[in-house]
Amino acid sequence: MRLKILVAPSGYKECLEADRVAAAIATGVRRADPDADIVSLPLVDGGEGFARAMAVATGGSTRMVTVTGPVGDPLEACLGLLGGDGPRTAVVEMAQAAGLRLVPSDCRDPMRTTTRGVGELIRAALDDGATRILVGCGDSGTNDGGAGMAQALGVRLLDAHGVDIAPGCGGLAQLAAIDMTGRDPRLNDVAIEAVLNITTILCGPRGVARVFGPQKGADEATIVQMEAALETLAGVIEASCGVDVRAMPGGGASGGLGTGLSVFLGAALRSRYDVVLSYFDLDGHLDRADLVFTAEGGIDLQTPNGKIPVEVARRAKARGLPVIALAGAVDDRARVVYHHGIDAFFSTSMHPGPMEIAMAEAETMLALGAENAMRAILAGRAMPRA
Repeated sequence: MRLKILVAPSGYKECLEADRVAAAIATGVRRADPDADIVSLPLVDGGEGFARAMAVATGGSTRMVTVTGPVGDPLEACLGLLGGDGPRTAVVEMAQAAGLRLVPSDCRDPMRTTTRGVGELIRAALDDGATRILVGCGDSGTNDGGAGMAQALGVRLLDAHGVDIAPGCGGLAQLAAIDMTGRDPRLNDVAIEAVLNITTILCGPRGVARVFGPQKGADEATIVQMEAALETLAGVIEASCGVDVRAMPGGGASGGLGTGLSVFLGAALRSRYDVVLSYFDLDGHLDRADLVFTAEGGIDLQTPNGKIPVEVARRAKARGLPVIALAGAVDDRARVVYHHGIDAFFSTSMHPGPMEIAMAEAETMLALGAENAMRAILAGRAMPRA
C-alpha cells in the first residue's frame, strides 16, 4: 500500500523558509520510499515567510517596499496582497522590516532596534488601497512595544518636555505622553488583524522582555531595563487610553508589537492559527494522510507554546496519525513534545561544528534526516508480526 505522507513544516528561523524545508524533507522521504504519495504543505505562523506564503496560497501577489530596518538602515521588504474575492487585503510581515535576521549579530541590542519599518509597510498597504491588513507578528528583533511603527504612522510619543522619544525600547523609558492627533486618518477606514501568539504578554515574570529578550541579545541587566521601559509604556497607555495592557493576551507578541497594534492602530489581536490555517486547509490534508512529517529550526521547551510542530501534531493526533518532527537543533528538554502529539523527533545536525556551517548545510542535512527517519519507519513496518 502506498503511504500517504503529509509534509507540514515551519521554516528554519534565519536559515530556510518553509517551502525549502518541505522540499528537502520530501526529497529525503522519496529516497527511502520512491512510491510514497507525498503532499507538501509549508506552513507559516506570522513570522518569516508569512507575506509570500499567504500570497502564494491565495493566488495573490507581492511587491518590494523600501523601509527603515531595525537598526535604522534602509532595506527592501516584501508586502503581500491576497488573491481571490473579498476585501482588498494586504499582508504585512513584521519580520520583513524588523526581524531578528535583519539585525547583525554585533548589533543585537533590543534597547535600540525599532519597528518603524513595520509602520512604513502598513503605510504602503494603505497607499495600495487595502481595506483589510493582516500583520504577521513573529521572529522579531525588536522590543519597542510597537513605538516605531506608531511613529511612522503619525502617532507622537513624547517625553516630559514634549519632545519625541528616541527609537527603540530605550526611548520608552522617557515616555510621558501620547499624542494621536497626527495619526494617519486612513487607519479609521481599514480593518487590521494582528496574527500572533495569543499567549504572549507584555509585562510581569512571563513578559516578553524576560521570555524572549535573551535571543535578541539582552543580558540580565538589559532585561531589567527592558522590563522597566515596557512597564512605563503600559503605565502611560493606561493613563492616556484607559486600558491596562500589561497582561493583555497577545500584547507581548514581537517585542510588544501586539500592544502597539491594538492601542495605536485599533487592531484585533487574533490567534495565528485561527487565521493562517484557514488559508492552507491543514485539516483537510490531515484527513487524507497516513503519516505526518513536521519540522522547525529547534525543538525545545518553547515548542509546545504555540509553535507549528505541536499545532500540527495536536490536529494529527485527533485523527490518530503518527507524527515525526525534524529539527536543526534539539534541546535537552525537548522530550516535553512527546506529551503534545509528537511521536518521535530527530536532530538533522549530523556532526558538531560552527552554526554558520550547520546553516549552510541545512537543506542537505534535512533531506538526510528525513531519509533516515523514513527508513526506520519502513523497517518497523517490515518487522514480522507476532
